[in-house]
Amino acid sequence: MMHTFSTVLLPDIPTDFPYPFHYIPDELAKIAVEETKKHLLPSLENQHDFGKFNSASGLGKMIGVLVVRNQEGKLGFLAAFSGKLDVGNIVEGWVPPIFDTLDPAEYYIQEEQVITKINKEIHNLEDSQRYITLTDQLKRARNDFENEIEGLKSTHKINKELRKQIRLSRDFSKEMESRLNNESIHDHYILKDRKKHWNNILTQIESQLQPVEVVLDKLKKERKDRSVKLQNKLFESYNFLNVKGESKNLIDIFVNGRKIIPPSGSGECTAPKLLQYAFKNRLTPITMAEFWWGKSPDSEIRVHNNFYPACTGKCKPILSHMLDGFNVAKNPLKIDDNLTSLDVIWEDPYILVINKPANFLTVPGKDTQHSVLTILKKIYPHASGPLIVHRLDMSTSGILVVAKTKDVHQHLQNQFSKRKIKKMYTAILEKTPSIQSGDINLPLRVDIDNRPKQLVCFQFGKTAQTRIEMDTEDKTYIRVFLFPITGRTHQLRVHCADKRGLNAPIKGDDLYGSVSDRLYLHATEITFLHPVTSKTIHLRSEPPF
Repeated sequence: MMHTFSTVLLPDIPTDFPYPFHYIPDELAKIAVEETKKHLLPSLENQHDFGKFNSASGLGKMIGVLVVRNQEGKLGFLAAFSGKLDVGNIVEGWVPPIFDTLDPAEYYIQEEQVITKINKEIHNLEDSQRYITLTDQLKRARNDFENEIEGLKSTHKINKELRKQIRLSRDFSKEMESRLNNESIHDHYILKDRKKHWNNILTQIESQLQPVEVVLDKLKKERKDRSVKLQNKLFESYNFLNVKGESKNLIDIFVNGRKIIPPSGSGECTAPKLLQYAFKNRLTPITMAEFWWGKSPDSEIRVHNNFYPACTGKCKPILSHMLDGFNVAKNPLKIDDNLTSLDVIWEDPYILVINKPANFLTVPGKDTQHSVLTILKKIYPHASGPLIVHRLDMSTSGILVVAKTKDVHQHLQNQFSKRKIKKMYTAILEKTPSIQSGDINLPLRVDIDNRPKQLVCFQFGKTAQTRIEMDTEDKTYIRVFLFPITGRTHQLRVHCADKRGLNAPIKGDDLYGSVSDRLYLHATEITFLHPVTSKTIHLRSEPPF
């Protein structure tokens, strides 16, 4: 499985394994990539439709390479693809999956067949003419019941009001009182009789449906129980080694370690596959690279032949275990924990405006406590306000507004919610955009299986709008000004990268584009109404690029 390099002269061996979530592949990894493309991918393309060159069919895959050294000291490389191919999980020359869900001898296929059979029984019952007829009758009867009873109640309410008016009139008599009382009793019994009539009809239909419903409920419960059991067994079957020989499965890593259910496809990415094979076969990992090959899925932003870091949603928890005790390079984006001061742009007794550095959290995260907020709490220990009015992505630099009192915080947040605060960002794009000005309207939602990434979703996404203007002084047409009308997570990054937006990722966007020394996105200007003085405040921070 370990492939030898055909290249005679190899570059220097890296001293540290790359930080998998943000790195630029080194020369040795790039050579392994080129040899994979030359010697391994051609045969793979005969077995799977990668949908290259914007083909209407097919779908691309993430391809990963891992340069390794065997016990004899010889260098070579491994190659892996994410998920499954058209031909299945096992392909000669490629690292196998950690657990083969398509192996007919394994429990997964056998149990899936049982669940599929149960599904078929459920569908057959639900599609039967008798079940459809009875459920339709029940639905119409309930609807007619509700409409008639509501109509009667409305009529009786009017009758009651008329009786009240008669009782208040001068001509009211004892004979009239007796007649009105009888009308009231009559209305009461009419309503009671109609309810009884409809309940009898509903009971008859429900009694005919009950035997089928009992069978359906039993089948659905069995399906649910088997599915949960199968899922848990599958999670236990994905076991991951580290350099110390310790093994953890998906339950250990996600459920016990992070109190979350493993995202769909966990363990099927290239990095865990490659490292698992290396550790299992006593190969020492040296360096790695991952690149996208083929057509991008509609739900993600992937560019053919571009390098990408490992995903954070599925891979970070797994790789944190697998690389524990291994010599891994430091996160190149991590700001020094010793940072204790902030670049102040403007300040008065009520508001502080700072210039947030790139690659620094606005508020504490799951793995990092050091942030703008923690520094502010030390600088302003007696501030009564929540301080942080809005946030910037960790990778984004620029203007950040801070409130010193609770009232000011509430006033500013109200301006944000009503979209009265105007902001402008400056960005450098990877390439010339498909449009040079105008509005982008692409609704966004979180990618559930790969947080914190966002994706365009016209069905469930929240409205996201951005106005685009080109820097007229930039003759390369890659410097743009972005005016967010809404404030969704990663809105500017997705609107730039998506093919339905600018079709040009922001330079250094490791989530939606390519890795660089930083994300070239800067919050440049802001305009808001001062909550105390009522003056219009306009501030600017020059981009550092």
